[in-house]
Amino acid sequence: MIQFGLDSQTILIGVLIFLARITDVSMGTMRTISIVQGRTKRAFFLGFVEISMWLIVISTVVNRIASHPILGIFYAFGFSTGNVVGIMLERKLAFGNIILRVISTQSGMMMADKVRAAGYAVTTFHGEGMNGPVMELYIVCRRRDFDDIIGRVRNIEPNAFYLTEQAGNVSKIYRPSMQRATGWRAILKMK
Repeated sequence: MIQFGLDSQTILIGVLIFLARITDVSMGTMRTISIVQGRTKRAFFLGFVEISMWLIVISTVVNRIASHPILGIFYAFGFSTGNVVGIMLERKLAFGNIILRVISTQSGMMMADKVRAAGYAVTTFHGEGMNGPVMELYIVCRRRDFDDIIGRVRNIEPNAFYLTEQAGNVSKIYRPSMQRATGWRAILKMK
């Protein structure tokens, strides 16, 4: 018997399906990005949790969708929302490394010095652009450091051209050192 009414139990199950789909689809999005980046351990863990949740959700929906078609709508909205949440979450976590190339027509050395002073490694190249000499700053950094670096660049030359590329394997990333040791940690470190 099909029930079109929304009783409290159906609403509760629908909300749980919606939330579970957001979670498992978000994990699927992050798993896919981890696979592309070659992060096998993370991809394995996320895949295991994702498919476990999916099996629980799909078994609940399949068993009840004939009598409660509204559950299919909760399922679909959870899937769609999960895609968006997964992308936003991955952007926030910013896993991986990037290659940042900045092309400067005016203040390349000043930018390089400021970025280096912040603890990042910068390699510079002199080149020729459409309107004359340019300097390229070549920076390999963690994705989560991008905003900090590009902010420093734009403070010096707001119209500097830049582009990013996904970095595969990187032998070493230079990043700003964290806080210096203080108190007993500083004393013990001197030994």
